[in-house]
Amino acid sequence: MRVLHTADFHAGRNLRGFDRTPEVHDALREIADLARTERVDAVLVSGDLFDTGNPSADAEHAVFDFFLRLRDAGVPAVVIAGNHDSAARLDSVTGLLGWVGVQVVAQPSASPVQMVRHLETRSGQTLTVGALPYLSERRLVKAADLLGGDTGAWRQKYREGMGFFLRRLGEGFRPGSVNMLMMHATMDGSVPSGSERTLQFDLTNQYTLSGLQLPAGAQYVALGHIHKPQTVSDAPLACYPGSVIQLDFGEGGEKKQVNLVEVSPGRPAQVHPVQLASGRELKTVRVDLDHVEARLDREKGFSGLLKVVVRAPAGTALPGLKDRVLRAAPNTLAVDLDAAQEDLLMPDLRREGLSLMDLYERYHQERRGELPADLRAAFRLADEAARTEEEGVL
Repeated sequence: MRVLHTADFHAGRNLRGFDRTPEVHDALREIADLARTERVDAVLVSGDLFDTGNPSADAEHAVFDFFLRLRDAGVPAVVIAGNHDSAARLDSVTGLLGWVGVQVVAQPSASPVQMVRHLETRSGQTLTVGALPYLSERRLVKAADLLGGDTGAWRQKYREGMGFFLRRLGEGFRPGSVNMLMMHATMDGSVPSGSERTLQFDLTNQYTLSGLQLPAGAQYVALGHIHKPQTVSDAPLACYPGSVIQLDFGEGGEKKQVNLVEVSPGRPAQVHPVQLASGRELKTVRVDLDHVEARLDREKGFSGLLKVVVRAPAGTALPGLKDRVLRAAPNTLAVDLDAAQEDLLMPDLRREGLSLMDLYERYHQERRGELPADLRAAFRLADEAARTEEEGVL
């Protein structure tokens, strides 16, 4: 049996005002063509079809056109909702998508019957998929719990809740079938792509799952959520295929792929990464103020999108900097200053002597008023997680 595993389309992604949806659409056409030419038996999509819960018409067209192309190729699919998707919105179109051979599991259920799907494939074998859509940490660790206890207790409570669903899904596996698990979550040891987004207080990186929690009967675990392709467990084999294009400058330089999984009932799965050609490459270029034109002249052959970070001495006036960069490199999407210059442009938010918590409290006070206690606790947790991860890297 041949199964194509993909995830994290993020149709509708807007990067610095630039709509990436046409590139996502191109990537999905490429993936649909691969499903046809590789004669796969099924496609698994592990969440984050869309970048927002209220996607644009173009974003919906890109995703639904992908499913129609799979239908035309005679390839069924199983899809779960990710944290960027609106589970309710996907749930509302499950009936329609079922008509084109796409089984959607958008909402978690305590009943494994509703989350375990069985596909009779053209290879004559049965594919059983335990499909667990994204389950918000806040549903397993209530907001009130964030105001007391320690990080270890929150993580353990999350793992216990997820463990319940994973055990129930494992009970749905069948002897004589190819058994796979699909979910949208963060595994221990997974390496995220770098991100240019700052002040994100998503607690997902703190709440992780151990490979020991994965059902032993799963021959392959199709993961979504982390955008960097990687294998995070060998027994059972668990993989992230990554996002389908470089979604932001933190993913610049990453080669994007889908996973082609070959497997038979009762036998170990073999994974063959297939690189994708779609999507514009992203690159970050750091330049000194006095050498902007000379440095960017070396990027004239680059056809992707640039982020240019300009280093300048403290106190330097920078009128017309963006126009200067764009004249030298018209494919520049973003012009940023280095950290020191950014602080000079915001003297009321100088970092010296202020903690990250102090800076965020001041920011929230100026923009939205008094910082709520639960958000303060969430920020402290995210800050602690980032510091722990940084210490681990060092």
